[in-house]
Amino acid sequence: MPAVAVAQTTSESHQPTSSDDRLVLNQSITSSPNLYALLDAEFAADRGDMPRALTIYKHEAFKKDATAVFERALGLSIATEHPSRSLSFAKRWQSDNPDHVPAWFYVAHLALKAHDYRLAGSTLNRILRYDPRADLSEILIGIYPHDLDDQRELLAALEPIDSTQNASLSVLKAGLLYQFNDPENALTHINRALMQKPDYIPFITLKADILRKTEPTATVSQFISQARLRIPNSKSLYLYEIRYLLDLKRNLEAQNLLLEAQNRFDNDPEITLLAALVSLDVEDYKTADKLLNILAKSPNYLNQAYYYLGISAERQQRFDQAKYYLNGVMQEDLVLAAREKVVDLELLDDNVDAAIAVLVKLRSQFEVFAPAAYVMQADILWQRGEDNEARQILTKASRRYPNSEMILFARAQLLDNIKDYDVKRTILNHLQTLAPDNLTYQLSFAQLLLAKNKNSVEGTNIARSIIQTRFDDPRYDSNLHLQALNTLAENALANEKFQEVIEYLQTPYDVLPTLESGTLLLRAYQGLNDTEKVTSLLRDLQERFSFGQQNINDRVQLY
Repeated sequence: MPAVAVAQTTSESHQPTSSDDRLVLNQSITSSPNLYALLDAEFAADRGDMPRALTIYKHEAFKKDATAVFERALGLSIATEHPSRSLSFAKRWQSDNPDHVPAWFYVAHLALKAHDYRLAGSTLNRILRYDPRADLSEILIGIYPHDLDDQRELLAALEPIDSTQNASLSVLKAGLLYQFNDPENALTHINRALMQKPDYIPFITLKADILRKTEPTATVSQFISQARLRIPNSKSLYLYEIRYLLDLKRNLEAQNLLLEAQNRFDNDPEITLLAALVSLDVEDYKTADKLLNILAKSPNYLNQAYYYLGISAERQQRFDQAKYYLNGVMQEDLVLAAREKVVDLELLDDNVDAAIAVLVKLRSQFEVFAPAAYVMQADILWQRGEDNEARQILTKASRRYPNSEMILFARAQLLDNIKDYDVKRTILNHLQTLAPDNLTYQLSFAQLLLAKNKNSVEGTNIARSIIQTRFDDPRYDSNLHLQALNTLAENALANEKFQEVIEYLQTPYDVLPTLESGTLLLRAYQGLNDTEKVTSLLRDLQERFSFGQQNINDRVQLY
């Protein structure tokens, strides 16, 4: 199929008028295309006058022996018009040229792009009756719908089509069925595709995805391993199996397979980096450092290598070495996290001046991170009890970056909920106006209202709405969810509703214990005079949260 059929729509420029379209489609001309007219059209296209170029090209395309003109006209249409306009033109041309098989492919592709799944289905069926093994791959490029209703409609259009001998269509059906949680039927279709292309990696990995829904772990592992051994030079299969092992928390096996892959693929940087990260996770620091030093020889991976060498050194308590590597990170998407770690290491030695110097230098090197650096500096000062200095830093920063929500919110956080109630409420209202869907701002506002009035209905409702945010909502954040639960529990405690505190926090504490939740629970059990619960919870808190010890559950994996 010519490449023009799969060109992507880049814009919807000014479209020809309806009278232009009627002029094009109502012609019944038997002469050959006019060379001067085609030159005129090409000059118009070069000048960016697409409406004129398309009108001429479409007109000439309906003349005798004008296949090449049709393809040029359709290419311009696909690039500049809505898919439905391109489809209308292709359908009309194809109906005038019913034996031109490539036009069937154009119509099928454009029908899919225009979400006309009934036409797409009938056209694909026609193609497969003509050639059951026709290569449909280019027709299907870029047409997979994201909308669930469109996916259902596409599946309904494809289901009656016999795709037994067509790998492309079989795999599309398999993908849709997998999407709609019908793995048994999806497996039937992907097996048909694999019979024709047994070593095609995307088909293999889709089957593995489907098997993960239907078969035990051992069966899935065996299928993936056998495929990798059969096609030993496939980097994709190595990575798929490695990530599957990581999903199963079989990190040592994943590390061994990564080291094998690293040798096989001649120190491929992607594999080397992943092997280093898994080695860090299993605390094999010697291997991790060796791999990261190999990676550091590649200019494109130098910053990532330095960042994780810094992490490795930090975990081995080689703090000076960690600071050296982390200070050497200059890649924009890593530099802020690297400098934050350097600041933490400096503060570990109570070297406040050095920590602030890191932030001042960060501001000078990367202005994009200046607001964050000011906020971190203010936080250091506030943690040391230097509240006025912290406020002064943020006041200075807000003059320089008046539109920074980060600085504005940090200023609000330094204000007292009672003494500075009116000012803090004004700032938080402004922030919610700027970002009405921001749950962090909403929770802070709820906390302010409840601090002012422990019976605030508005504050309680806001906090409850946050804990009702679904986990698949893009705004969902597990830490924020827990903060909202703690806020509601603290307010219930203030109102001596001790059983309500337990209802809010007992299950979250059992799943992911934190000091704040545990302390609120302890006070609730004390309020209920439940001596047994108080004793056991107090013992758990003492064992789990000795002073200065971080919650082990806060550890975040690197990959």
